[in-house]
Parts: sequence; C-alpha cells; structure tokens
Amino acid sequence: MTRHNVPVTLFTCANCEHPLTSDLQESQASPASDRLSDHRIADPRMAQGTYAINYDATLFILHPDDVPGTALHPDSARLAGCCGLHGQDGPNLVCADCGAHVATKESDCWTDNLVALIAAAVVSSTESPS
Repeated sequence: MTRHNVPVTLFTCANCEHPLTSDLQESQASPASDRLSDHRIADPRMAQGTYAINYDATLFILHPDDVPGTALHPDSARLAGCCGLHGQDGPNLVCADCGAHVATKESDCWTDNLVALIAAAVVSSTESPS
C-alpha cells in the first residue's frame, strides 16, 4: 500500500550499488511473535513495501518479499532451519550482483519472519515526492 506524499527509500549494495529493494516507506515493525514453535511460519513483521530501523540503527527490518536484488548465500551452512531459514548462522542473503553479504532472513517456525538488511552493507537513498 503506497501512501502519497510520503518519502520513499531505495536500498542498494554498498559494494557495487546494485539495487536490493524497490522503493520502500519507513514504518513501524509489528510486535515480535510470542509463540516459540507450532511449525508454522509467522506473519511478516513488516507490511510489504515498508521498512523499520532497529533500535540501534545497525539493521533495517523489511518484509521478506521486498529484497528482489538479493540471492540466498552460496554456503548451505548459512541456510539452516526447520520450516524456513532461522538466520542464526550469519548473513544468509547476498547481493545478487556481486555476492556481498547484505542481509539475514529469518523465516523459521520459531523465529520472526523478516529480512534484516545490514546497515553497514547497504546505502539508502530517500526521495521526497514532488
């Protein structure tokens, strides 16, 4: 859902400038899930088309479908999980162009459902609507 007259942000790879996302709008993350596991992947923490900055500004939290410029890490040890990716073994998403580590996806039945872009690995550019 796009709101009019709201600034939009595009995230690119800091290494090669490849676009990792489409235009996103800053928002608030929904509360973390309090369930530990029922072998069902939780609803995403973010609405599609939005992002939030984590508490210490080291991560940008996104909807899992908002990172088309990324690819799964080539090291299968980074892709562990039960029903999805648990994200506990380091970054598991890389830039689809240059292969730089850019994010961690959590989508397992006992984790939140989100992508956490690493702030130091990306460049954000924000445009205000005219």
